[in-house]
Amino acid sequence: MDAYIEQAGLGHILKKIRAGERLSLEDGKLLYEHPNILALGYLANIVRERLNGDQTYFIYNQHINYSNICTNLCKFCAFGRKREDALAYEMGIDEIRQKVRERLDEPIDEIHVVGGVHPDLPFSYYLDMLRAIQEERPGVHIQAFTCVEIHHLAQIAGKSVKATLQELMAAGLGSMPGGGAEVFSPRIRKLTCADKLPGEDWLDVAKTAHRLGLKTNATMLYGHIETIEERLEHLDALRRLQDETGGFLAFIPLAFHPKNTELGEGRSNTTGINDLKNVAVSRLMLDNFPHIKAYWIMLGPKMAQVALAFGADDMDGTVSEERITHMAGAETEQAIGHKTLIRLIREAGRQPVQRDTLYTVLDPC
Repeated sequence: MDAYIEQAGLGHILKKIRAGERLSLEDGKLLYEHPNILALGYLANIVRERLNGDQTYFIYNQHINYSNICTNLCKFCAFGRKREDALAYEMGIDEIRQKVRERLDEPIDEIHVVGGVHPDLPFSYYLDMLRAIQEERPGVHIQAFTCVEIHHLAQIAGKSVKATLQELMAAGLGSMPGGGAEVFSPRIRKLTCADKLPGEDWLDVAKTAHRLGLKTNATMLYGHIETIEERLEHLDALRRLQDETGGFLAFIPLAFHPKNTELGEGRSNTTGINDLKNVAVSRLMLDNFPHIKAYWIMLGPKMAQVALAFGADDMDGTVSEERITHMAGAETEQAIGHKTLIRLIREAGRQPVQRDTLYTVLDPC
C-alpha cells in the first residue's frame, strides 16, 4: 500500500505521518485538492488507528434545544428565529424538567443542551436550567452552551467569562459542545454571520474554559462559501490552541445543510467525497486532538459508517429530538438506539465502545 501512496504523489506526507511529524498548511492544501480519496483515507486511518485502534466510541445521550430565538440569525442557519416568528419557541424550566423525566427509564449518561442567543432570558434561567436537570437526573453529565452562548451569558450577567463559567460549573455544567465556531475567517463571518462572536473571541472563551478545567469540543462548518485555505486556517487555529491548553476532547466536521437557510438558495448538500475529505484532512491536520467525530445526524448513518475508515473514531450518540440540523432539511432520524449504533459500528468493521462525555470507557460491547 505504501507504493500506492507513493504513486499517488503523497509519499512525503506518508513519511511525515509515519514519523509522527506535524503536517503543514501546504500539506493540508495538497490533501484537500488531491483526487484520490482512497489514498487520503489510508493516510488518515494510520493516525486513527495509532490513537484509537479499532475502537469506535458512542454515548447514550439526550439533546435538549431549549430555544431557537436568536439575535444572530446567521445566513447558514435554519434554526434561529426572531421572537415574533411563527416557528419561534422557548422552553420554560418545567418543560425542560419534563423532557428529562420522559427518558428517566433510559441509561442516559449525557444531556446536551444548546440554543440560540436569546435576547431576553436572564442569566438566572440558565443556572436554574442546569440545577433542574441535575435534580431530575442526579449525577448526569451536562454538556451545554457553545462558546457563543457563554460569551452572551457573560454579557447579560455583567460578569467576566471566567466568573460566568465558574457559576455555571457550580450549577452543574460539566463540559461544553463545539458549536458556533463555523469558520473563523473574518471574511466568512462578515458574509454569513456578521453579528456572531468573532473567531478570535470564540477561541478566547474556549481557552478560558480549558484553564478552568472544563473540557470542550470544536467544530467547523464546511461546504458553503469557504475556501480550502480558510478551512486550513481554522484547523490550524484549533491545533495551536490545543497545543497550549490540551482542553479539546473531539473535533466534529459539520456538513452545511442548505435547506431553509438564507445562504442555501441554489446550493445543494455536500457530496460524500467532500464529507470524507473533511473527516480525513481533519484527522491528519489535528494531530493533537484525541478524537474525530463522524456525526451521524449531519452525515447520515451510512456515510458515518464509511467515515470510520477515513479517520473518524466516534459516532456521537443516541441523541433525541435534535432540531438544529433537522430544521435545515436533514432527513436523518432524530434518534438512534444504542443497539443500532453498536450494529452500525460492527458492520463497519470496528469495535463499538460505549463512553461517557470525557471518554471514560463504560462498556467495551
